[in-house]
Amino acid sequence: MTTDLNSLIARYNAGVKLVETAFATLSESDLDRSLGDEWSPRMVIHHLADSETNSYVRLRRLLAEESGTLIQGYDEERWANAAELGYRNRPVELSFAVFRAVRAASADVLSRLVESDFARRGVHTQSGDYTLLDWLRIYADHAEQHAQQILSAQESA
Repeated sequence: MTTDLNSLIARYNAGVKLVETAFATLSESDLDRSLGDEWSPRMVIHHLADSETNSYVRLRRLLAEESGTLIQGYDEERWANAAELGYRNRPVELSFAVFRAVRAASADVLSRLVESDFARRGVHTQSGDYTLLDWLRIYADHAEQHAQQILSAQESA
């Protein structure tokens, strides 16, 4: 595989550790401190668990279904604000467990792929044409961005 692909996969694999490191210094009260106009750290970890489960399905659909498969988007803000999902008050431990387990399962799938697999295509309901390489770029960035968001908020507090 190319250096770019190997780098993206390594970043994807490192995402859980980055998030764990960002959360390691937070107290229980820090979990509910707003990150400026952003979600609180508690909301971020619930979002990461839900986002990762969506990514799990997307990866598998891109690999198992015909080219052009439909990749379903979802309204992240609506999920974050749905009282029934409890982003604002649920304990974080289960969401951490989901995030870790689902990312590990997808990392295992990634480890089996060849370069040509990353050209597999679907159609995302919100962003259109969507390849497995697009998927990897998005999710390699995703955990990093949220970890940095939490670290930056801690530094400014």
